Amino acid sequence: MYQTPRLLLIAPQQMQRSAAFERTTELAKVLQLPVHIVALDHLQPLTLVELFESRQAEQLQAAYLELHRQWLESQAQLMREQGVQVTCEARWVKHPYQEIQQFAREMPVALIIKDAHAEPAMRRIFYTPLDWRLLRDCALAVHLVTEARHPRPRRVLAIIDVLRSEDQDLQFNDEIVEAALKLAQQCDAELDLLHVYDWVAVYAKDTGAGALSLASGMYEALGEAQRDVYRAVAERHGVPPQRSHFIEGMPLQQICRFAEEHQSDVIVMGTTQHRGLHKRLGSTAEHLLLQAPCSIWAVKPPRDPLP
Repeated sequence: MYQTPRLLLIAPQQMQRSAAFERTTELAKVLQLPVHIVALDHLQPLTLVELFESRQAEQLQAAYLELHRQWLESQAQLMREQGVQVTCEARWVKHPYQEIQQFAREMPVALIIKDAHAEPAMRRIFYTPLDWRLLRDCALAVHLVTEARHPRPRRVLAIIDVLRSEDQDLQFNDEIVEAALKLAQQCDAELDLLHVYDWVAVYAKDTGAGALSLASGMYEALGEAQRDVYRAVAERHGVPPQRSHFIEGMPLQQICRFAEEHQSDVIVMGTTQHRGLHKRLGSTAEHLLLQAPCSIWAVKPPRDPLP
Protein backbone atom coordinates (compact mmCIF):
# COMPACT_ATOMS: atom_id res chain seq x y z
CA MET A 1 0.00 0.00 0.00
CA TYR A 2 1.36 3.39 -0.99
CA GLN A 3 1.79 5.89 1.85
CA THR A 4 3.41 8.88 0.15
CA PRO A 5 1.15 11.01 -2.09
CA ARG A 6 1.94 10.52 -5.76
CA LEU A 7 1.52 12.21 -9.07
CA LEU A 8 -0.72 9.95 -11.15
CA LEU A 9 0.19 10.25 -14.84
CA ILE A 10 -2.40 8.87 -17.26
CA ALA A 11 -0.33 7.85 -20.28
CA PRO A 12 -1.78 8.06 -23.79
CA GLN A 13 -2.59 4.80 -25.58
CA GLN A 14 -0.12 5.72 -28.30
CA MET A 15 3.39 4.69 -27.32
CA GLN A 16 4.94 8.10 -27.73
CA ARG A 17 6.42 10.47 -25.19
CA SER A 18 3.95 13.30 -24.85
CA ALA A 19 3.91 16.74 -23.24
CA ALA A 20 2.42 15.28 -20.05
CA PHE A 21 5.56 13.17 -19.52
CA GLU A 22 7.78 16.25 -19.65
CA ARG A 23 5.52 18.27 -17.35
CA THR A 24 5.22 15.37 -14.88
CA THR A 25 8.99 14.96 -14.71
CA GLU A 26 9.51 18.62 -13.83
CA LEU A 27 6.64 18.73 -11.34
CA ALA A 28 7.91 15.59 -9.62
CA LYS A 29 11.29 17.23 -9.14
CA VAL A 30 10.01 20.55 -7.79
CA LEU A 31 7.23 19.01 -5.68
CA GLN A 32 9.53 16.18 -4.55
CA LEU A 33 6.83 13.56 -5.11
CA PRO A 34 7.01 10.07 -6.64
CA VAL A 35 5.14 9.27 -9.84
CA HIS A 36 2.90 6.40 -10.85
CA ILE A 37 2.32 6.03 -14.60
CA VAL A 38 -0.62 4.03 -15.86
CA ALA A 39 -1.76 3.25 -19.40
CA LEU A 40 -5.46 2.49 -19.68
CA ASP A 41 -5.69 0.42 -22.85
CA HIS A 42 -8.75 -0.66 -24.78
CA LEU A 43 -8.29 -1.26 -28.50
CA GLN A 44 -11.48 -1.66 -30.53
CA PRO A 45 -10.04 -4.29 -32.95
CA LEU A 46 -9.13 -6.58 -30.05
CA THR A 47 -12.57 -6.05 -28.57
CA LEU A 48 -14.12 -7.33 -31.79
CA VAL A 49 -11.85 -10.40 -31.73
CA GLU A 50 -13.15 -11.13 -28.23
CA LEU A 51 -16.67 -11.55 -29.63
CA PHE A 52 -15.60 -14.53 -31.71
CA GLU A 53 -12.54 -16.02 -30.00
CA SER A 54 -12.16 -15.12 -26.34
CA ARG A 55 -8.95 -17.10 -25.74
CA GLN A 56 -7.17 -15.56 -28.70
CA ALA A 57 -8.37 -12.12 -27.62
CA GLU A 58 -6.98 -12.65 -24.12
CA GLN A 59 -3.60 -13.64 -25.54
CA LEU A 60 -3.50 -10.62 -27.83
CA GLN A 61 -4.50 -8.32 -24.99
CA ALA A 62 -1.82 -9.77 -22.70
CA ALA A 63 0.81 -9.38 -25.43
CA TYR A 64 -0.20 -5.79 -26.11
CA LEU A 65 -0.22 -4.89 -22.40
CA GLU A 66 3.25 -6.38 -21.95
CA LEU A 67 4.54 -4.39 -24.92
CA HIS A 68 3.02 -1.21 -23.53
CA ARG A 69 4.35 -1.96 -20.05
CA GLN A 70 7.87 -2.35 -21.42
CA TRP A 71 7.56 0.94 -23.25
CA LEU A 72 6.32 2.65 -20.08
CA GLU A 73 9.25 1.18 -18.19
CA SER A 74 11.66 2.74 -20.69
CA GLN A 75 10.01 6.13 -20.13
CA ALA A 76 10.07 5.62 -16.37
CA GLN A 77 13.79 4.93 -16.55
CA LEU A 78 14.35 8.29 -18.24
CA MET A 79 12.59 9.92 -15.27
CA ARG A 80 14.63 7.90 -12.77
CA GLU A 81 17.81 9.17 -14.38
CA GLN A 82 16.65 12.66 -13.39
CA GLY A 83 16.14 11.61 -9.79
CA VAL A 84 12.40 10.88 -9.90
CA GLN A 85 10.95 7.82 -8.15
CA VAL A 86 8.62 6.12 -10.66
CA THR A 87 6.41 3.04 -10.90
CA CYS A 88 4.32 2.09 -13.91
CA GLU A 89 1.74 -0.36 -15.22
CA ALA A 90 -0.63 -0.99 -18.11
CA ARG A 91 -4.22 -2.13 -17.64
CA TRP A 92 -6.92 -3.30 -20.03
CA VAL A 93 -10.07 -1.32 -19.13
CA LYS A 94 -13.43 -0.51 -20.67
CA HIS A 95 -14.27 2.40 -18.38
CA PRO A 96 -11.18 4.59 -17.85
CA TYR A 97 -12.84 7.16 -15.59
CA GLN A 98 -13.96 4.50 -13.13
CA GLU A 99 -10.47 3.01 -13.22
CA ILE A 100 -8.92 6.39 -12.38
CA GLN A 101 -11.33 6.74 -9.49
CA GLN A 102 -10.26 3.32 -8.26
CA PHE A 103 -6.62 4.45 -8.30
CA ALA A 104 -7.62 7.43 -6.20
CA ARG A 105 -9.08 5.03 -3.63
CA GLU A 106 -6.12 2.66 -3.63
CA MET A 107 -3.30 5.19 -3.28
CA PRO A 108 -2.90 8.76 -2.02
CA VAL A 109 -2.92 10.85 -5.21
CA ALA A 110 -1.75 14.45 -4.97
CA LEU A 111 -2.51 15.30 -8.58
CA ILE A 112 -3.81 13.60 -11.74
CA ILE A 113 -1.87 14.56 -14.87
CA LYS A 114 -3.02 13.78 -18.38
CA ASP A 115 -2.54 15.08 -21.90
CA ALA A 116 -5.56 17.13 -22.93
CA HIS A 117 -7.42 15.39 -25.71
CA ALA A 118 -9.73 17.42 -27.96
CA GLU A 119 -12.70 15.31 -29.00
CA PRO A 120 -14.56 16.24 -32.23
CA ALA A 121 -17.75 18.21 -31.64
CA MET A 122 -20.00 15.46 -32.99
CA ARG A 123 -18.56 12.88 -30.60
CA ARG A 124 -19.10 15.23 -27.64
CA ILE A 125 -22.82 15.23 -28.47
CA PHE A 126 -23.14 11.51 -27.78
CA TYR A 127 -20.83 11.02 -24.81
CA THR A 128 -18.88 12.97 -22.20
CA PRO A 129 -15.12 12.99 -22.94
CA LEU A 130 -12.80 11.69 -20.23
CA ASP A 131 -11.13 15.10 -19.83
CA TRP A 132 -14.50 16.72 -19.16
CA ARG A 133 -15.42 14.06 -16.63
CA LEU A 134 -12.15 14.65 -14.79
CA LEU A 135 -12.86 18.38 -14.69
CA ARG A 136 -16.52 18.06 -13.81
CA ASP A 137 -16.79 15.00 -11.56
CA CYS A 138 -13.41 14.02 -10.14
CA ALA A 139 -12.77 15.29 -6.62
CA LEU A 140 -8.98 15.38 -7.05
CA ALA A 141 -6.90 18.16 -8.54
CA VAL A 142 -6.42 17.57 -12.27
CA HIS A 143 -3.75 18.95 -14.59
CA LEU A 144 -4.58 18.64 -18.30
CA VAL A 145 -1.51 19.38 -20.40
CA THR A 146 -1.87 20.88 -23.85
CA GLU A 147 1.80 21.44 -24.60
CA ALA A 148 5.13 21.59 -22.81
CA ARG A 149 6.76 24.66 -24.31
CA HIS A 150 8.16 25.08 -20.83
CA PRO A 151 8.07 21.70 -19.02
CA ARG A 152 8.63 23.61 -15.80
CA PRO A 153 6.03 26.43 -15.87
CA ARG A 154 7.37 29.98 -16.02
CA ARG A 155 4.08 31.86 -15.93
CA VAL A 156 1.11 30.76 -13.82
CA LEU A 157 -2.32 32.39 -14.25
CA ALA A 158 -4.83 32.05 -11.40
CA ILE A 159 -8.53 32.65 -12.19
CA ILE A 160 -11.01 33.46 -9.45
CA ASP A 161 -14.70 34.36 -9.51
CA VAL A 162 -15.72 36.91 -6.90
CA LEU A 163 -19.42 36.31 -7.60
CA ARG A 164 -19.10 33.55 -5.03
CA SER A 165 -21.18 34.65 -2.06
CA GLU A 166 -21.25 31.92 0.57
CA ASP A 167 -18.45 31.68 3.08
CA GLN A 168 -17.23 28.31 1.80
CA ASP A 169 -17.18 29.67 -1.74
CA LEU A 170 -15.12 32.68 -0.71
CA GLN A 171 -12.77 30.26 1.01
CA PHE A 172 -12.54 28.32 -2.24
CA ASN A 173 -11.18 31.44 -3.96
CA ASP A 174 -8.45 31.53 -1.33
CA GLU A 175 -7.68 27.86 -1.98
CA ILE A 176 -7.34 28.52 -5.72
CA VAL A 177 -4.95 31.42 -5.16
CA GLU A 178 -2.96 29.46 -2.57
CA ALA A 179 -2.60 26.51 -4.96
CA ALA A 180 -1.43 28.83 -7.75
CA LEU A 181 0.99 30.67 -5.45
CA LYS A 182 2.46 27.40 -4.22
CA LEU A 183 2.93 26.13 -7.76
CA ALA A 184 4.55 29.38 -8.86
CA GLN A 185 6.89 29.44 -5.86
CA GLN A 186 7.96 25.82 -6.28
CA CYS A 187 8.57 26.29 -10.01
CA ASP A 188 10.22 29.71 -9.52
CA ALA A 189 7.54 31.07 -11.87
CA GLU A 190 5.69 34.38 -12.08
CA LEU A 191 2.07 34.53 -10.96
CA ASP A 192 -0.77 36.58 -12.43
CA LEU A 193 -4.18 36.82 -10.73
CA LEU A 194 -7.22 37.51 -12.90
CA HIS A 195 -10.94 38.09 -12.50
CA VAL A 196 -13.23 38.88 -15.45
CA TYR A 197 -16.34 40.90 -14.61
CA ASP A 198 -19.02 39.61 -16.97
CA TRP A 199 -21.49 42.51 -16.75
CA VAL A 200 -23.22 41.39 -19.96
CA ALA A 201 -24.30 38.12 -18.33
CA VAL A 202 -25.46 39.95 -15.21
CA TYR A 203 -27.45 42.44 -17.29
CA ALA A 204 -29.04 39.74 -19.44
CA LYS A 205 -30.09 37.81 -16.36
CA ASP A 206 -31.55 40.84 -14.62
CA THR A 207 -33.42 42.25 -17.62
CA GLY A 208 -35.03 38.87 -18.07
CA ALA A 209 -36.46 39.30 -14.57
CA GLY A 210 -37.54 42.89 -15.22
CA ALA A 211 -34.74 44.59 -13.33
CA LEU A 212 -33.64 48.20 -13.70
CA SER A 213 -31.81 49.31 -16.84
CA LEU A 214 -28.10 49.93 -17.18
CA ALA A 215 -28.82 53.66 -16.88
CA SER A 216 -29.60 53.18 -13.20
CA GLY A 217 -25.94 52.53 -12.51
CA MET A 218 -26.63 49.36 -10.56
CA TYR A 219 -24.34 47.33 -12.80
CA GLU A 220 -21.54 49.83 -12.39
CA ALA A 221 -22.08 49.57 -8.64
CA LEU A 222 -22.03 45.79 -8.81
CA GLY A 223 -18.79 45.92 -10.79
CA GLU A 224 -17.22 48.21 -8.20
CA ALA A 225 -18.36 45.86 -5.42
CA GLN A 226 -16.75 42.94 -7.23
CA ARG A 227 -13.59 44.99 -7.68
CA ASP A 228 -13.45 45.60 -3.92
CA VAL A 229 -13.86 41.89 -3.16
CA TYR A 230 -11.23 41.00 -5.74
CA ARG A 231 -8.80 43.60 -4.39
CA ALA A 232 -9.21 42.16 -0.90
CA VAL A 233 -8.35 38.65 -2.16
CA ALA A 234 -5.26 39.93 -4.00
CA GLU A 235 -4.06 41.91 -0.99
CA ARG A 236 -4.71 39.02 1.39
CA HIS A 237 -2.37 36.81 -0.62
CA GLY A 238 0.25 39.45 -1.26
CA VAL A 239 -0.27 39.65 -5.03
CA PRO A 240 1.41 42.89 -6.20
CA PRO A 241 -0.70 45.38 -8.22
CA GLN A 242 1.30 44.78 -11.39
CA ARG A 243 0.34 41.09 -11.22
CA SER A 244 -3.29 41.68 -10.23
CA HIS A 245 -5.80 42.08 -13.07
CA PHE A 246 -9.52 42.97 -12.94
CA ILE A 247 -10.98 43.27 -16.44
CA GLU A 248 -14.44 43.35 -18.02
CA GLY A 249 -15.83 41.26 -20.83
CA MET A 250 -16.76 37.72 -21.80
CA PRO A 251 -14.81 35.43 -19.43
CA LEU A 252 -13.81 32.77 -21.93
CA GLN A 253 -12.56 35.25 -24.53
CA GLN A 254 -10.80 37.48 -22.03
CA ILE A 255 -9.07 34.62 -20.22
CA CYS A 256 -7.78 33.15 -23.49
CA ARG A 257 -6.63 36.56 -24.72
CA PHE A 258 -4.86 37.31 -21.45
CA ALA A 259 -3.14 33.92 -21.37
CA GLU A 260 -1.99 34.38 -24.96
CA GLU A 261 -0.68 37.91 -24.46
CA HIS A 262 1.12 37.06 -21.21
CA GLN A 263 2.41 33.69 -22.47
CA SER A 264 0.93 31.80 -19.54
CA ASP A 265 1.99 28.17 -19.18
CA VAL A 266 -0.75 27.04 -16.78
CA ILE A 267 -4.21 28.36 -15.94
CA VAL A 268 -5.17 27.49 -12.35
CA MET A 269 -8.90 27.64 -11.69
CA GLY A 270 -11.57 25.99 -9.57
CA THR A 271 -14.22 23.51 -10.63
CA THR A 272 -16.82 21.78 -8.48
CA GLN A 273 -19.56 19.19 -8.73
CA HIS A 274 -22.25 21.62 -7.64
CA ARG A 275 -25.00 23.17 -9.72
CA GLY A 276 -26.05 26.76 -10.28
CA LEU A 277 -23.09 29.14 -10.41
CA HIS A 278 -20.64 26.29 -9.91
CA LYS A 279 -22.13 24.46 -12.87
CA ARG A 280 -21.40 27.55 -14.99
CA LEU A 281 -17.83 27.62 -13.71
CA GLY A 282 -17.40 23.99 -14.67
CA SER A 283 -18.63 24.80 -18.17
CA THR A 284 -16.07 27.62 -18.40
CA ALA A 285 -13.28 25.19 -17.53
CA GLU A 286 -14.47 22.71 -20.14
CA HIS A 287 -14.57 25.34 -22.87
CA LEU A 288 -11.19 26.70 -21.77
CA LEU A 289 -9.85 23.21 -22.34
CA LEU A 290 -10.86 23.56 -26.00
CA GLN A 291 -9.68 27.14 -26.54
CA ALA A 292 -7.02 28.12 -24.02
CA PRO A 293 -3.47 28.53 -25.38
CA CYS A 294 -2.00 26.68 -22.41
CA SER A 295 -2.59 23.87 -19.92
CA ILE A 296 -5.37 23.75 -17.29
CA TRP A 297 -4.90 23.02 -13.57
CA ALA A 298 -8.29 22.38 -11.94
CA VAL A 299 -8.47 22.85 -8.17
CA LYS A 300 -11.25 21.01 -6.35
CA PRO A 301 -12.73 21.92 -2.96
CA PRO A 302 -11.88 19.31 -0.31
CA ARG A 303 -15.54 18.85 0.62
CA ASP A 304 -16.39 17.27 -2.75
CA PRO A 305 -16.53 13.47 -2.23
CA LEU A 306 -15.17 10.84 -4.59
CA PRO A 307 -18.19 9.67 -6.65
